[in-house]
Amino acid sequence: MSTNKRFEPLLEQYDFAVERLLTRLAGPTSDSGDGRGVEVPMLTDAEYLWEPVAACWSVRRRVDGPGPGALKLLGAGEWGRDAAPESPWPPPFTTIAWRLDHLTETLAGRASHLGGDRTFERATYESRPDAAGAIGAFREAAADWRRAMLGVDESDYDSTGLTTYPYGSDPEETFPSNVWWENQEILHHAAEIALLRDLYAHQAR
Repeated sequence: MSTNKRFEPLLEQYDFAVERLLTRLAGPTSDSGDGRGVEVPMLTDAEYLWEPVAACWSVRRRVDGPGPGALKLLGAGEWGRDAAPESPWPPPFTTIAWRLDHLTETLAGRASHLGGDRTFERATYESRPDAAGAIGAFREAAADWRRAMLGVDESDYDSTGLTTYPYGSDPEETFPSNVWWENQEILHHAAEIALLRDLYAHQAR
């Protein structure tokens, strides 16, 4: 399938955002902004689950129940992500684990409901309890979403309902709008994760 000029910048932005986040999580180096590679240590399990303030939302053992202010743990398996039926205001502070798991879930879900079998449900999604597993899951979900995007023909770009992802406004939006939304999700959560990594490193010193 070919891509048109309108989609190319969105795809380039997506690739940049995903690669930037992966190198910020797993290294071994990341571009400092001036073309120099800065050494980046691999995210550890302790850092992945670090709760820098009280009442953080995170990824937790299901047997321990949800964290402060959360009413449930999303997904299946031994671990789940803090959640509530309605997003609280102000929003809770979330850990690297919560933010990375949220990104992975949305990417996997959107890939399934655009170019996949459209069977993805949050109820069966499994959160990862460890940093390496979470990074691997994000990498896989990001690749799945990229393949799904490239499978859309440019003649369908302005059609609504290409994706049936049920946890957002995706069915009412055009394809470029769906892509733009996921891009900004990665960009802003990646920036938050990068800041949390910096804070963790500095408090350890």
